[in-house]
Amino acid sequence: MAETDYRPDFAKRGGLVPAVVQDAQTRAVLMLGWVNEEAWDRTLSSGKATFWSTSRQTLWEKGSTSGDWLQIVEIRVDCDDDTVLYLVNPLGEGACHTKNASGRARSSCFYRRLDSQGRLVNLDP
Repeated sequence: MAETDYRPDFAKRGGLVPAVVQDAQTRAVLMLGWVNEEAWDRTLSSGKATFWSTSRQTLWEKGSTSGDWLQIVEIRVDCDDDTVLYLVNPLGEGACHTKNASGRARSSCFYRRLDSQGRLVNLDP
């Protein structure tokens, strides 16, 4: 990816902006991650989605441990400059860090839905 002078408004949410990750081909929403300025810079320089792990309080390049990389195709920014959309080509088994019953990475973190009774239904058992 090319370097850019543009920066999202990291100050609005204490240094983080949400990054919605969507498959560039299928348009399926794969995950939501948080991006700080360092993750933003690393994403732009490497062309691979990098996030700030809010649970581990560290930089996290998706795929560095799982091998399931998210190659950036395009980045879009919302009207308030405080949310980004990463259109990606998933490289590997899936985008989710959880596995299904067969031990495979799920293609999306959004693998459950609420049914009409308010119960979670697993779409990728």
